[in-house]
Amino acid sequence: MQYDVSAPTRSVYIHWPFCPYKCHYCPFVALASHDSFMTQYHKALTKEIEQFGSLAGEKIQLDTLYFGGGTPSTYPNDLLIELFDTLKKVCVFTDQTEVTIEINPGTVREGQLELWKSLGINRLSIGVQSLNDKVLHSLNRLQSARDVITLLEKAQHFFSNISVDLILGLPGISDEEWESLLHTVVTWPIAHTSMYFLTIHEDTPLYFKVKSNAVVVPCDDKMVELYYKSRDIFIRNGFDHYEISSFARPGRQSRHNTAYWERVPYKAFGLGACSFDGTKRLQNEKNLMKYIKKAESGDDCVIFMEELTDHQVNIERIMLGLRRSKGVTWCSVSSHLSAHKKMVVREKIEEFKRKQWMNESEGVLTLTPAGLALENEIIVQLC
Repeated sequence: MQYDVSAPTRSVYIHWPFCPYKCHYCPFVALASHDSFMTQYHKALTKEIEQFGSLAGEKIQLDTLYFGGGTPSTYPNDLLIELFDTLKKVCVFTDQTEVTIEINPGTVREGQLELWKSLGINRLSIGVQSLNDKVLHSLNRLQSARDVITLLEKAQHFFSNISVDLILGLPGISDEEWESLLHTVVTWPIAHTSMYFLTIHEDTPLYFKVKSNAVVVPCDDKMVELYYKSRDIFIRNGFDHYEISSFARPGRQSRHNTAYWERVPYKAFGLGACSFDGTKRLQNEKNLMKYIKKAESGDDCVIFMEELTDHQVNIERIMLGLRRSKGVTWCSVSSHLSAHKKMVVREKIEEFKRKQWMNESEGVLTLTPAGLALENEIIVQLC
């Protein structure tokens, strides 16, 4: 079930699963109150990276590196230095390599910004979500608006490429408060914003609160209306809307995320980390102690592998293409379809164009703002 080491890999993801707390809406492999395992996990992580390097033989010519989590800003400084030493044995870094670290306000310690910059990190992704402390704390996200402002004031002196994450649809946030937040965000020294719809994931604390009516989330129609307004605010303030949830100053698109959307190979290391080698999707062990044991012994950490069928590849091309402003070509949509299916899909596309959900120009299909808000429904009908 191994990743194909001969794949033209130019992007790497590192998963750091530790968090000082776990948000009630979080579905990711993230561990609160497990800090005592940090050093042991770090050693296993470096061993997994070294093992991959020995199998690959040649170094990866690195285009993007992304530290996700969890809360990577809690990675101990001395261990992070060791990790970069390991990565440089396996990867070739250049001045053009985009190196991103996810950070949560309130978790950045004195001197860390300087250290990260010295290690070659050149992009920050800050989890803001909201500036309403009461709402965030009710969802067990224990940060404050003051933490955000303080971090931005300091970070801008070290990094010119800063992204912030926001969540649209948090319970307790009025329309007026949300729009006020966006008008504030566009004045910050940032180059990029990711704005995600709140998703209620099964088996999270938020899921059970919504199910029991203890928490009420906004209806879909209101979410779509706010999405339109949000999009307009970002565009009027100089941000390009280049992907359904992503807005960037010109030339500041996330290159790492673009690698995902373009379906190029990327190798992921760490607990529960997901990789793609061009033909297979793989996921690492999600149990902490099992992952550590496998990595330390040099065993394959992958527990799930799926080799994609032509149909699955086609669905992914359509879905990932339509998420982006550049769209997807009719040729790539129809290339694997039977004559009958091609006719059915063509009729759907014409219907979407009549409803002003989709545009078509020189064989390229793109979603309108209304279509972007309904992307999931459109993809289901096309596939």
